Amino acid sequence: MNIATTRVPSKTSTSLPNILTYTRIAAIPVVVGCIYAQSIMDYPLWLRWVAVAVFIAAGVTDYLDGYYARIWNQQSAFGRMLDPIADKLLVASCLLMLAADNSIHGWTLWAAIVILCREILVSGLREYLAALRVSVPVTKVAKWKTTMQLIAIGFLLAGEAGDQIVPVVTMIGIVLLWTSAIFTIYTGYDYFRSGIHHLIEEDSR
Repeated sequence: MNIATTRVPSKTSTSLPNILTYTRIAAIPVVVGCIYAQSIMDYPLWLRWVAVAVFIAAGVTDYLDGYYARIWNQQSAFGRMLDPIADKLLVASCLLMLAADNSIHGWTLWAAIVILCREILVSGLREYLAALRVSVPVTKVAKWKTTMQLIAIGFLLAGEAGDQIVPVVTMIGIVLLWTSAIFTIYTGYDYFRSGIHHLIEEDSR
């Protein structure tokens, strides 16, 4: 008699969605290294295209890890913790590198500062609310904001190499970065507003 067995979904740190998240973190030194070598050490311009390609691949894993976690029922507490951290590490590292190579300069630095400060604010808020066992779900607007940030950074990583093909590549990246900064302010306020009443309740006890 054949006994049918059901595969138990893997929710460990070595499940495919979590492995995809690891690859997004592993992509960070590659992207940063390519931009550093090209801009600071004056290596060939094609290194920027390598950085863009690796960055795009990392962005695709951001979609795939969530997709496979849902359809294979492999959502885990570890994955929910690591996924936003990987996104923040990737965005922050690229913004700092783009500022170092002068792709982001002048007033555009304020857009990067707003984005980084919001990430620190939300991370701190999430950490505190987690201690209260309060979940802060990711909103659709926040997901759009992250997508726009990734697209903006992709254009800025192409930078001079992209401008040689289409002269407005860097400008498009700057416009998208400012647009994402505006979304960042809104989502940061939205997160803070949704979490502030828990802070007030805790203080009133």
